[in-house]
Amino acid sequence: MAYDIKLVKLINGDNVLGKWNEAEHKLTDVAVLQTVPTQQGVQMLLLPFGYPFENDISGEISLDHVMYIYKSFPEELKTKYLEATTNLTLSASPGDLRGLRNLGGPQGSGKLADISQLLKK
Repeated sequence: MAYDIKLVKLINGDNVLGKWNEAEHKLTDVAVLQTVPTQQGVQMLLLPFGYPFENDISGEISLDHVMYIYKSFPEELKTKYLEATTNLTLSASPGDLRGLRNLGGPQGSGKLADISQLLKK
């Protein structure tokens, strides 16, 4: 099943990713996108919306609380989100097996994902 993953800005200012469900008027399996300044620039972290009290990406938000929907955002961000929510590791492109990692390691844990590599290109 293909999911429509959206990056949105909520009315409180948080940027979140989730599975868009227009029929039920909600965003499900919500993760917050958080920026952290470092000496090298800015890193981006993908965290469960309920972090630090919840460690799984779950929950839902009504679309009434969405202020802005990003028309486009990096595919790497979608990939990291899907890896965190499905406990699977996705390759960079079809047929490219170099992107595979140990499925039992922290990348496939479904807990937290560090997407800092997005800004280092």
